[in-house]
Amino acid sequence: MLNTDTVKTEKFKYRWFVAGDINGFFGLMFDNLTVLSFLAGILIFVFKYPADIVYTRMFPGTAFGVLFGDLVYTWMAFRLAKKKNNTHVTAMPLGLDTPSTIGIALTVLGPAFIYLKSRGMNEYDAAMMTWYIGMATMVMIGVFKLLFSFIGGWVQKIVPQAGLLGSLAGIGLALIGFVPLLDVFGLPIIGLISLGLILYTLVAKINLPKNFPGVFAAIFVGTVLYYILAPMGLLPGTYTPPSMQLHFGAPIPTLYFLNGFVESLRYLPIALPFAILTIVGGINVTESAKVAGDDFRTRDILLTEACSTLVAGVCGGVAQTTPYIGQPAYKAMGSRAGYTLLTGLFIGLGGMLGYVSFFVESIPRAVLAPILIFVALDIMVQAFKAVPAAHTTAVAFSFFPNIARLLQIQLSNTDIVPAVKFNELLTLPGKTFPQMLLIVALGNGFILTAMLWGAFAAKLIDKKLKQAAVYLLITAVFTFFGIIHSASPDGNMYFPWQLSGVFQQIPYQFAIAYLVLAAMLFVLSYTNKGKD
Repeated sequence: MLNTDTVKTEKFKYRWFVAGDINGFFGLMFDNLTVLSFLAGILIFVFKYPADIVYTRMFPGTAFGVLFGDLVYTWMAFRLAKKKNNTHVTAMPLGLDTPSTIGIALTVLGPAFIYLKSRGMNEYDAAMMTWYIGMATMVMIGVFKLLFSFIGGWVQKIVPQAGLLGSLAGIGLALIGFVPLLDVFGLPIIGLISLGLILYTLVAKINLPKNFPGVFAAIFVGTVLYYILAPMGLLPGTYTPPSMQLHFGAPIPTLYFLNGFVESLRYLPIALPFAILTIVGGINVTESAKVAGDDFRTRDILLTEACSTLVAGVCGGVAQTTPYIGQPAYKAMGSRAGYTLLTGLFIGLGGMLGYVSFFVESIPRAVLAPILIFVALDIMVQAFKAVPAAHTTAVAFSFFPNIARLLQIQLSNTDIVPAVKFNELLTLPGKTFPQMLLIVALGNGFILTAMLWGAFAAKLIDKKLKQAAVYLLITAVFTFFGIIHSASPDGNMYFPWQLSGVFQQIPYQFAIAYLVLAAMLFVLSYTNKGKD
C-alpha cells in the first residue's frame, strides 16, 4: 500500500513573466507616456505654464502613483494565481486615467494658473499655487474614491449607463479625440502616418509583418520621420532639437496640498465626477476580467486605485490612476504579471530620474496623438454598444455639454480671443442671453451636466417620467448654486443673489426652466401614455 506521507507534491509555480509581457509592457507603457505627454503639452504650450515645475514637481508624484498601483496589482496577480492554482493569471493593468488627466489639465490646472496670474500673482507663485491646487484635487479625489469603493455598485445602479458612459464618451469626443486631432494635422505628414498605423493595427486589427507591435511602430516611424524632415525645413513650424536634459525629482510626501485646499474647492464639480467615472470604470473592467477568467475582488481593485491616487496627490501628483479597460486584451496577447511590474518601474522611476520627461520632450505630440484618438474612438464606440439600443439617443444628448466646454476652452484662450473682447462678449446686449455667456454656462460643470442630461433622457425614453423629473430637480438645484451651469467664467459656485446683471439671470432662468419641465413631466406621468 502506498504511503501517502512519502508522496511529494510538486510546488505550485506561477510563470509571471512570459514573452507576451513584452508586448503588454509596450502597450501599457506607451499609454501612460502619451497621457503624460499631453498633460505636459497642455500646460506648457496651451497655458504657458513653466516646464520645470511640470517635470520636477508634478511628474515625479504622478508617476509614483502609477508605480504604487502597478506593484499592488502585480502582487494581486500572484495572490490570485496561488489561490486558484492558475498559472495563466493576467494582472489588472493600471495607469493614468486619460479623460481626467486631460480634462483636469484643460479645466482645472490651466484655468487656475491663468486666474491666479490675473489676481496679480507673479508667474512662479501662480505656478506653485496651481501645483498645490492639483495636489489638493488629487487628495480629495483619492479620499472620495476610498469612500465610494464600498458603494460603487450602488452608484452604478442609480445612475443609468447612458449618463455614466455618455459623459465619458462626450469627453472622448471633445477633449481626448478632437484636441489631439489638431496635433495630428499640425504636422500632417508624420501625424497621419502614425494615425494610419494605429488605425491599421488597432482598429482594423491587421498584423504588421512579423507581428511587430503597432503602437511601437507608429511612434518609431513617426519620430524617425520627424527628425529627418523637420531639420530640413520640410515640416511646418520651427524645428527645435530636444534639450537632452534629464529633469530629476523626488516624490516626497508633503502637506503642500493643504496650501491649495481652499482654492481647489471651486473645482469640485469637475473633479468628483471624474472620480465617479473611474469607480464605475473599475467595476466594469473587473467584471470583464472575471469573464476572461481572472476573478479579482472588485473592492480590492477599487481600493488600490483609490490609494494610488491618494499617494500620488500627497507626493505631488496631479493626475489620478485607474485600472485600464482591456485586461482581456492583455490576456489574449499572452501577458501575465510581468508587464504591469515593468510598466510601474519604468514610469515610476522615469518620473524620478527624468527620462520620462526626456521622452515626452523628444517624441512629437503629433506622433503620440493618434493613440489618444484611438482611445477616444474606443470610448465612444463602447458607450453606444454597452447601453440598451433605445438609450443611444440619451448617450448622444450627453455630448453637448462637453462640446460647450471645448468651445469655452478655445475661446477663452487669449491667443485666439483677447481677454478684453472675451469679457465684452459675455455681456453683449441682445434679444437673448449673449452666446458667449451661454457657452460658458453650458460648459461649466460639463461632466456632471452630461451625467444628469444622459440619465434624464434615458428615464424619459423608458417612459419613467417621475424618475426623469427627479433628475431634472437635481439639475435645477445644482444649477441654482453654480455647481453646474455656473455663470462665472472661472466656474465658481455661488449664492445667485450675490451676482448682478445678466450673470444673475442665468441661475434663476435656468433653474426655473428645469423646475417647470420637471413639473410638466410629473403631471404627464399620470396620463395613460406616461405612467411610470
